[in-house]
Amino acid sequence: MTLDPIHVENIARLAYGIASDVDTTDHDDLAERVWRDWLPELRRDGRVVVEPVGDHERRLAPIDDAALAERPFETVHGLDSGTINPTTFKNGLVVDVAHAAMASEPTDLDLHRERTIVATVHAGDSTADFDGDWTERDEGHTRQRVLHAPRVNRYAEGVVHALALYLAEGTHALDHADEVDDLLVLDGPIYPKELFTWDDRNPELGALAREAKPRAVVEKYVRLVERFVERDVPLAGFVKNPSSGAIVRALARKGVEPPWPDDTALFTRLLERREDPERPTDEGFGRGGASRRGDRLDDALTFTTWFHSRGGADATMAADGDALGIDRELDPELYEPTFTVVYDPRTDVTYKLEAPYAFTRDAETRDRLTRQVLAEVATTRGPPEAVAKADELARIDATEKAALRRKFEERFDSDQQATYDDLRWGKAQF
Repeated sequence: MTLDPIHVENIARLAYGIASDVDTTDHDDLAERVWRDWLPELRRDGRVVVEPVGDHERRLAPIDDAALAERPFETVHGLDSGTINPTTFKNGLVVDVAHAAMASEPTDLDLHRERTIVATVHAGDSTADFDGDWTERDEGHTRQRVLHAPRVNRYAEGVVHALALYLAEGTHALDHADEVDDLLVLDGPIYPKELFTWDDRNPELGALAREAKPRAVVEKYVRLVERFVERDVPLAGFVKNPSSGAIVRALARKGVEPPWPDDTALFTRLLERREDPERPTDEGFGRGGASRRGDRLDDALTFTTWFHSRGGADATMAADGDALGIDRELDPELYEPTFTVVYDPRTDVTYKLEAPYAFTRDAETRDRLTRQVLAEVATTRGPPEAVAKADELARIDATEKAALRRKFEERFDSDQQATYDDLRWGKAQF
């Protein structure tokens, strides 16, 4: 049964009560204060967790000019990993399968054929052992293996998902690193940050992150940075849905009450431009540019200069972090994540581009990375073309996921553990 019109109206009226208690002008003023007074050197527990790399500015690029600008990188490679999502079976096994692919712009069909596949399995039976070696299929174009996940009492689905996803992605990136001539952009962060957040969820997960198998997964990304530094080829990560809360949490620890649920909401507030009746030609980010008055201006992409990031999940790879005990062959500072934020007013979407400090310490490289991502977003209204291609290659669609789960059911001689939501939404047949 759907809502009657009167129910819709009654629910909508709730918004009036909520809106009357929210003064968005105050939010604008606080955002400006955060930008001006806090982000140049944001500390938490005595550590500087966010600070600029070079200039501390907000800038804009007219969309038409950005789209038509010459690309700084002649070729761009993208890499992504897709999964079937964790699946629990009645025999106690929890399984996820990840499938990684690399794409290039311009297109390289031979490269697109190369795949890395990882099936990660968690078993309640402590005597079981499913670990397998890497094997090759498809005339050597596919490498695949089974990884037996460390045993946990809780979060088994999250563990198999993260290990499968990042082992496939990290392995594929390393195996094909030498095929990248100008720039590699991962679909997502530059490090397996989901593993870094295990500490915050549960002591058992925190200890698990330092076990041999998870550390081996993280080590692939450390070696990937080193490989690209050695080859003098930039490595970056395009985050389509950034969700970090390190800045707003640090502000809260300082007694500031941030009204934003996460850092993305803060940066969106800082980068969104609105018409101001008092300043009709305003193109800046001062009091008028951040005002909630008037319609959103959508003629230019807006973006920040680059920042060091050493808080939240990024603390693990900071210079004073321990990288889960993994040996770093370069100066630890060079592995630190840095980022710039780009806002597209046409879609009202905010993106983050990450790169290790090994590359962004150079002002020219920062500029080239920024101009590249601005040109790509201006043209595609979304991620860089190479990233979109990799996403398409690696994605496992709903029909394929269902077929693969049935294959596992047949092989295990065990059905999936169904839930009511499966029945309700038609995910399983009974």
